[in-house]
Amino acid sequence: MNRTKYKKVQKLSETERAYLAGIIDGEGTITLTVKQKGATRHLAVTVSGTEKTLFSYIVRCVGAGQLTHKRIYKSHHTPSYTYSIYSRQALDLLQQVTPFLKTYKQRRAKLALDRYLEVTPRNGKYTELSLREKEKFVEQFFSILP
Repeated sequence: MNRTKYKKVQKLSETERAYLAGIIDGEGTITLTVKQKGATRHLAVTVSGTEKTLFSYIVRCVGAGQLTHKRIYKSHHTPSYTYSIYSRQALDLLQQVTPFLKTYKQRRAKLALDRYLEVTPRNGKYTELSLREKEKFVEQFFSILP
């Protein structure tokens, strides 16, 4: 049986955890996103911006996630990038950076750390009850605003 080997989030130093928390607080998002039409929401941590060196550092430092660049449609537009990490890898990252977050994102991260795995079956198959629990979680998550 061929199993995909997922990259692990690296163990970050205290300085790296604090720095990444500042980047997430300032330029990032902790959210629940739909990756496929009709699917349930997945945890996502994303950061967008125009400084490629910063994003290369994040990818190297974290050791997981993906970096994408947005297409430039006009010559005067600056190239921009998005770093994204999802689901269990996002939880691993949040486990390390949450104590350093200072905005409402800390409350979202704590809720995700406390409940996300409980309401998200690993095989993606929901019972009627588990789907209701996931919907309650999603509602509670999005009620945490700035």
